[in-house]
Amino acid sequence: MLCVMALERNGVVPGDREVVVTGAAGGVGSIAVLLLSRLGHRVAASTGRPELESYLRGLGAASIVPREELTAKGGSMQSERWAGGVDTVGGETLANVFAQTAYGGAIACCGMAGGHELATTVWPLILRNVSLLGVSSIRTPDDQRAEAWTRLARDIDAAKLASLSRTEPLSRIHELSEEILAGRVRGRVVIAV
Repeated sequence: MLCVMALERNGVVPGDREVVVTGAAGGVGSIAVLLLSRLGHRVAASTGRPELESYLRGLGAASIVPREELTAKGGSMQSERWAGGVDTVGGETLANVFAQTAYGGAIACCGMAGGHELATTVWPLILRNVSLLGVSSIRTPDDQRAEAWTRLARDIDAAKLASLSRTEPLSRIHELSEEILAGRVRGRVVIAV
């Protein structure tokens, strides 16, 4: 929700162009797809797991973008494709999404599953007025937290949220961490402590 709010503050509204969500099958990505589609955006869900297409479409994705389209080394400025997006991956994926974002768009970046480095130029910033927004929940002010929770209570489909969540015991934490790192987890995992 913090990413969605950041996009809204930067003028990304539902329109003709899609918004992209990278790492769409993960916990944060799944919720981003769900929220953005419910708010009227056409969502392009990027994933490396084509077998999850029906899951992502069920959350509201209008299209599926194979991970490989965004991980290959691309140019500093590419064809305008996205109105904006939520990036949970970082690395080369973020560099490509940034280079493909249309004039006045914004990317809310909240993850680095694909790497912490960002090899890009300032061209999208100064030639297309694209905003790159860092989003972290660690030091979010209380008023923004309250707004995010209020919005989640209002804007999320509770049944779909339940369908993308699973609860696991704390005793499985090591096994689950290996599954997450290997990209085998769909949706979010809640740990029962």
